[in-house]
Amino acid sequence: MSSSASKPSLYTLAGEQFQRRWLDLQQWDMAKTKLNLSRLASLNEKSRKPVRANGPIVSLTTYGRRIQTVHLTIESIAAGTLRPSRMILWLDDEPALRNLPVGLKRLQDRGLEILLSENFGPHTKYFPYLQSTNTFDKPLVTADDDTVYAASWLQGLARGYATNPAVVSCYRAHEIRFSGEQLAPYATWGRCRTDRPEYRNFGTGVSGCLYPPAFLSTLKAMGRQFEQVCPKADDLWLHVNAIRAGYKIRQVHPWQINYPVLPDTQDMGLAVSNVHAAQNDTQIQATYTAQDLALLRS
Repeated sequence: MSSSASKPSLYTLAGEQFQRRWLDLQQWDMAKTKLNLSRLASLNEKSRKPVRANGPIVSLTTYGRRIQTVHLTIESIAAGTLRPSRMILWLDDEPALRNLPVGLKRLQDRGLEILLSENFGPHTKYFPYLQSTNTFDKPLVTADDDTVYAASWLQGLARGYATNPAVVSCYRAHEIRFSGEQLAPYATWGRCRTDRPEYRNFGTGVSGCLYPPAFLSTLKAMGRQFEQVCPKADDLWLHVNAIRAGYKIRQVHPWQINYPVLPDTQDMGLAVSNVHAAQNDTQIQATYTAQDLALLRS
């Protein structure tokens, strides 16, 4: 056998080196996340610091077994450099509200509001707040219940709003793409690589989005129409109403930010049904009109 046949190629060696490096980084990220979760759990047990201050309002929802871990997400927000003026957790399960996990009870004592809502699916993270008031004098930030947010998370969104209050701010957006005259499948939309406000930037709520007060009034006026077109895709409804009202979407940085997620929470998430089963594309077709597509092309 020749020596060239017995030795791996440089291409193979480079690939193996890249794979080892990638695995090392994954293990390092997992170790950091576990350490951070331990810190947040300790904060939950010992801290008496209020979860509220003077930042934007933060609203989120949880369901199922995630109610056992959502206190860690909320602790990560409460530990930030800017705390919200209100922090609201919406539950659509009355028995769960009556039997809260101890971690949530501790946060309640520090100012977390835990309120009962009708089940609006993913729209529960923001819609009951719209229903609860006619006065919108602060931005609303939506958060996911399975994410560990960085200390600078809320402050970064608030700074984006202070710089440009007439846009929707987010940390993670896709660039909407077309296939001919129609929107391309959701799974093919590209990463947003700019911090310029654009209609074609599609903010994803997983990393957090901030909505200006004036837009909240517009969104409230739309009522429950989302139930007819995109009942399982809150990001779609929020985006289409933003662009119809003249609000462009701005990613805070020219790159996406993906925050760590809580372990063992992903198998029950919306991503399973929406992307892999192509439900997002069905809802996209039902939501965007010809006028919306023309605006996205402009």
